[in-house]
Amino acid sequence: MNRRVITGIEQQKKNPYRVNIYLDDQFAFGLYKAVACYLKVGDMLDEKDIQALEEKDTTENAYQKALKLLSYRPRTEHEMRTRLEGYGFLQSTVDAVMAMLFEKGYLNDQQFAEEWIENRTTFRPRGKRLLRLELVKKHVGEEDIQSALAALPEEERLIRETARKYSARLKDLNEDGFKKRLYGFLVRRGFLYEDIKPVLTELWEEHARLNSEENEVLENE
Repeated sequence: MNRRVITGIEQQKKNPYRVNIYLDDQFAFGLYKAVACYLKVGDMLDEKDIQALEEKDTTENAYQKALKLLSYRPRTEHEMRTRLEGYGFLQSTVDAVMAMLFEKGYLNDQQFAEEWIENRTTFRPRGKRLLRLELVKKHVGEEDIQSALAALPEEERLIRETARKYSARLKDLNEDGFKKRLYGFLVRRGFLYEDIKPVLTELWEEHARLNSEENEVLENE
């Protein structure tokens, strides 16, 4: 079997994470440093060795792309697999990278669901039904979704908290206008009519009282 000697290992100018490998004084191929770290000048490589290194380099390339995707935002298992396949990597390469990500804890659908719900509840509150649908669309498993939803307070409390934040924008409306706007907003957030209805009158009375107190303060200034 034809064996060739490594005569040079040089860092690439445009990519500090990769090196160029020279065999018999000629450029042969590039590798990620993580793949080439065990190579040294004088090592002998045959075609089987070269093929194995190139396969490892492809896997490392896919892994680096996965880490870049995760640096933007968390991903579900389905999202990550779909994106890697979209880059054109073979199924075996994708499987290898997914295994690495699982091992390091970089992919966890239950954690994704918990963080998704926490973020939504903090910045864009919505009902459990809509939260579930959002996670289903991201191909999170039902068991992981239900586990994450279980940490939320009761739906009525969620409605009150969401309604109070929004009602501050409805200062100059009468009771009918206030209830219609608030109802429409809560429905769009995924809350059900039967859960919203008992809260509307309570929120209107609270809203009217606060407006009355505010006007009283202004009149006395």
